[in-house]
Amino acid sequence: MAPTDRLGVWLDDSRIAELLPRRDGSINLRYTEEALETWPLNSPVISCSLPLGPRAQPGLAFCRGLLPEGNALRALAERAGVAANDTYGLLERYGRDVAGALVIGAQPPEERRFGIEEYSEESLREAVEDLDDHPLGAHDDSELSLAGIQDKLLLVDLGDRGWGRPLHGRPSTHILKLDDRRRPGLIDAEAECLRLARALGLTEIDIRVETLGESRCLIVSRFDRAIGPDGAVRRIHQEDLCQATGVDPSDRRGRAKYERAGGPTLRQAAALLDSYAGDVEAQLDRLVEITAFTVLTGNADAHGKNLALLHPEPDRIELAPLYDTVPTVLWPKLRTEAAMSIGAQVSLPDVTLKDIVREGRAWGHDEDRVEAVATATIEATTAALERGEIDPASDLARFAAKRAKQLLRS
Repeated sequence: MAPTDRLGVWLDDSRIAELLPRRDGSINLRYTEEALETWPLNSPVISCSLPLGPRAQPGLAFCRGLLPEGNALRALAERAGVAANDTYGLLERYGRDVAGALVIGAQPPEERRFGIEEYSEESLREAVEDLDDHPLGAHDDSELSLAGIQDKLLLVDLGDRGWGRPLHGRPSTHILKLDDRRRPGLIDAEAECLRLARALGLTEIDIRVETLGESRCLIVSRFDRAIGPDGAVRRIHQEDLCQATGVDPSDRRGRAKYERAGGPTLRQAAALLDSYAGDVEAQLDRLVEITAFTVLTGNADAHGKNLALLHPEPDRIELAPLYDTVPTVLWPKLRTEAAMSIGAQVSLPDVTLKDIVREGRAWGHDEDRVEAVATATIEATTAALERGEIDPASDLARFAAKRAKQLLRS
């Protein structure tokens, strides 16, 4: 593929911006006249960190947030024939199906090019086993990317026919995650955590766990995709909190997504909601619920890449459903420091209800309301556990029940 001097950024088939590479490896983003004439200035059309305006803006941090990390990034770069730090070149090659609703490319999206290669049971097992060489299931006919460091495979739901591999930018609908080889059982624990979140109304994604060959896999529906009655897939725009705050996730050797390394904070998330949410009070309530759930499930990995914002309208945002939600407490050797501090408390096991209230108060949210919402979340979790929403004998169920009692006593 010959390099181009600019890439189009498409939203609903409209070219709303351009990406312009710079000699130092950075990328500028400039909105088009069409975008400027369509929406009010300062609207977070693409990102809260890239408000609509006539001038070119630094877009490298947002763009890097569309790409995977670690070995997956290096493998995709090698396949594309570019350097792993060539973000522009990588998006030129893989930007047709990224997180959210944007399509990135020199030419407009062409549905006639879309394709699906149907997996058989055997070929799906082979694809899972081959993830080291083909991260995300990417081959020469793939034009897709997804953030994260975990081994993943992007899939298209074919209903009774099983699963398919998306070709030429065809939107994927599901994500398959492979169990952690160093921490077996992590996939099952994440599935339980997500089921508990679903019981509390904190996520809407579909969750299933399957064994493919010798691999334990979690398959979840993408919250940034909607499937119509005719099977057509609609992209839904979203960005993670690192992108929304302009944090480059590759900084600090990939640690910049954590608050202690300069990553986003809950207070920053609240400030964005205060600026751009349609119903600010309801969204801050939801942020309190998410904070309480993070504490209840012992998730020390709730960093800026694992909290996202939906853009239901180009000038409005809301919190996305929970997705990468892992009870890290079940692995004693993993860190216990909260990825985002709560009420100035950085030790997740030591967070109390008072810390959650203190955190919410720092957002400018009503103190009594914060306490009421957090308490209701804790009580709803206890009720869900008593109903058997997850296995009562599981480590997560026992931990969450114990933690709920501690928080209510505090």
